[in-house]
Amino acid sequence: MSPRLQIAVSGKGAPDDDLAPLAEEVGRGLAEAGATVVCGGRGGVMEAAARGAREAGGDVIGVLPADDPATANEHVTHVVATGIGHARNLAVVASGAAVIAIGGEWGTLSEIAFARRLGRPVVVLEGWSTSGRGAMAEAPGIEHADTPAEAVETAIRLARG
Repeated sequence: MSPRLQIAVSGKGAPDDDLAPLAEEVGRGLAEAGATVVCGGRGGVMEAAARGAREAGGDVIGVLPADDPATANEHVTHVVATGIGHARNLAVVASGAAVIAIGGEWGTLSEIAFARRLGRPVVVLEGWSTSGRGAMAEAPGIEHADTPAEAVETAIRLARG
């Protein structure tokens, strides 16, 4: 039996009325496709994605910055309480075969960077654009999606290689 596909979803932790519906749709789409959602387990985009996944009957792994499992949002089905603060961003993206970054602030940017360092593909929805010099000029391994459905489809395709 092969393990269930896990896709990480990252984004800002503060509530955002514009991003919440997108994140819910991403979570729902991942669950309907049979993937487990991995996220930071707190509020904002993480909570919205978790809510969408749970409403579709999916599982959600919340990797918390704190050491108290009770700090997870109510939609998380499996809690990993790390007690390592922002360093947990590495654990979130390392646990997914691909990452969907929705909106985002500095923590989301760090997750994008960690994901790429680990060779995980990243799909950005309404968020960061990146570029560099030389081999990094085209931000290899980072794709942009225009809709939640496109983000889900692209992440699953890239995760399955």
